[in-house]
Amino acid sequence: MNVLTRRLLPLLLAIAPLPALAQQPPAPPALAWKTGAEARAIERRIDALLARMTTAEKIGQLNLRGRGDDFRPEWIAQGRTGAVMNFTEPTEIAAVRAQVARSRLQIPLILGLDAINGFATYFPQPIGQAATFNPRLVELASYWSAREARATGINWTFAPMIDMTRDARWGRNMEGAGEDVHLASVVAAARVAGYHRGGLATSAKHFIGYGAAEGGRDYNSVWIPVSELWDYQMPAFRAAIAAGTFTVMTSLSAMNGIAATGDRTLVTDILKGRLGFRGFVVSDFDSVRELINHGMAADRAEAARKAFLAGVDMDMMSGAYDAHLADEIRAGRVPAAALDEAVRRVLRVKFHMGLFEEPPFDPTTAARDMATPAARADSLAVARESIVMLRNREAILPLRPSVRSIAVVGGAATHQEDWQYSDNAGLPRVRPPKLPDELSRLLGPDVAISFAPGLATHCNLAAGDTAGAVRTAEAADVVVVMLGEDCEQIGEGTSRAHLDLPPVQQTLLDALIATGKPVVVILHTTRPFVLTRFADRVAAILQAFHLGTEGRTALAEVMTGRTNPSGKLPMTFPRATGQVPIYYDALPTGRPRLTNARYETGYTDEKLEPLYPFGFGLSFSRFTFDALTLDAPRVARNGTVSGSVRVSNVSGPAGKEVVQVYVRQMVGSRSRPVRQLRFFEKVEVGAGGHATVRFAIPVRSLGFHDDQARYRVEPGAYEIYVGNDSNATLTARFTVR
Repeated sequence: MNVLTRRLLPLLLAIAPLPALAQQPPAPPALAWKTGAEARAIERRIDALLARMTTAEKIGQLNLRGRGDDFRPEWIAQGRTGAVMNFTEPTEIAAVRAQVARSRLQIPLILGLDAINGFATYFPQPIGQAATFNPRLVELASYWSAREARATGINWTFAPMIDMTRDARWGRNMEGAGEDVHLASVVAAARVAGYHRGGLATSAKHFIGYGAAEGGRDYNSVWIPVSELWDYQMPAFRAAIAAGTFTVMTSLSAMNGIAATGDRTLVTDILKGRLGFRGFVVSDFDSVRELINHGMAADRAEAARKAFLAGVDMDMMSGAYDAHLADEIRAGRVPAAALDEAVRRVLRVKFHMGLFEEPPFDPTTAARDMATPAARADSLAVARESIVMLRNREAILPLRPSVRSIAVVGGAATHQEDWQYSDNAGLPRVRPPKLPDELSRLLGPDVAISFAPGLATHCNLAAGDTAGAVRTAEAADVVVVMLGEDCEQIGEGTSRAHLDLPPVQQTLLDALIATGKPVVVILHTTRPFVLTRFADRVAAILQAFHLGTEGRTALAEVMTGRTNPSGKLPMTFPRATGQVPIYYDALPTGRPRLTNARYETGYTDEKLEPLYPFGFGLSFSRFTFDALTLDAPRVARNGTVSGSVRVSNVSGPAGKEVVQVYVRQMVGSRSRPVRQLRFFEKVEVGAGGHATVRFAIPVRSLGFHDDQARYRVEPGAYEIYVGNDSNATLTARFTVR
């Protein structure tokens, strides 16, 4: 068992759901890998089933097809497909599942969907969940996403995405946990645990390096040295495997010149071999056929052969295995034993999921699990801790009693499209609260709330009635404006060359600032933006990573002081797009920036440091750190660095602070990062009170991989930094013997 596994297992065991606020329907059975005699019995059942299967039926288990292409339900009855995707309507799912009973062997289906941060009740996007620095809430968000999807007949999610990224230009930042390897590993484990508790099998993706796309351009090539692969890209996957993920999805990109879907070293030797992964590997959407585009296959038959021999067990949507794998086996280019091994992995997952013993699916019960009071209450709980306060000049927030009128600007504050898969006929529809309504509810009738869209649509890229928004602002004591990305600039395939606000939004914001009224900016984005143009000209900035169904209620609670913000940035915010990629755990340089001299690292036209560092986030309270002590100044390489620090709430209301402990190896055989997060804990401290937080960091976790992927922990001096962001200044030293 590796160090990361040992560190994460106690965390997973400690995760518990928040108390439900209302009586809930029965929860689905939690998923987990069977062990011991139970696991051995499953292997015997697989042996017996394989002996009965034809080659065509075996290949069918490896063929994942979905709604919207040329899929025909009778393929299931014919044994031509063992998994389907993108069905969301319960009666349609029931009809698809009914085809299994018509098949010869009646092997149950896996039904997959991108249930990333909700199904009927939405939670903050994964990057927003990471901003909570609270793994219990991360687990909770995944649990409800799974439970609602599971109620409709889905049993597999294409999540969690655990790609590491240091580049805000990449559009899929929203699905990950940010730039830090320790935070991402904890979040990966918590998300797997939550999905499994809610009844969905997970697919850790994208193996590997997808988030390191050159230039932040989605699907682009990646170049990753061996040491970086193992020290930075691999730990979150190890955490997901340790937490029990049932499947792993390959990356769409090519790493170091080899497309991941055709990379046997990565998929078979490392993932299935060195990491000991025992589930099945699925390609990403059409990535088997895309081996042709990568220049690694001349046609679809060669693509099928290379992907299969690399270790990709299931083909998502390309149809290449279905069309060509039988011919490749007959020709002797693919061993029959390899086919049996791939099918074994798929059947193993189905048996361990309990699908063979599952009772018939009843679509009429799905509605009872949708958008329940408990789910919405927990969505609000996660949203509260996802909000990151970046600025609060002169303590404008929480709003003072002297504020008698508020202007809310921006269609994103009021838009109420159905927050649910659009074709879920007959299921409850979810209408998120409007921000003006929530402010009015919390502040009461004595505070006037007005609204102006300011822009033409809630999607924020078309100019609207700026003059009307200015008039509304001029008549108010405080202006709250909600800005962000266009609806089509979110998620996969939305790489950006510029991280500033869209010009029409900046024009609107400039006009609102010019009124002279205090302006509170809510950033409704999926990634770090460049805020330099306005950050020091507004009263407050709240970063909201698309907070979900109850997000506007959470924002209103923060602005009115019902909630003390406690979110922290999971990614560094740059001063300029030209600084990207920018991240806190960089390597030191031979010419550090000390005096702003020409021949020191940095820029001639911009500061070197970011606008807001990793781990940053303000509170209505002021916390201080002191009394940092280590249990011992010298620690063995197989020991633990233990100590404590005191956190004091010296002013303001009760609040939550994240204690962040960073470590640096001072001298080593190779250059080591200036600091790396190795422990964090969110703690609540009462007004005027203090709390002592203990930390324990295995020395084993402080090592690195060399260029031959060998792990080493070196003796010598190490420094600890403790504080509330990556610029922590409280220090102590210890020596590894």
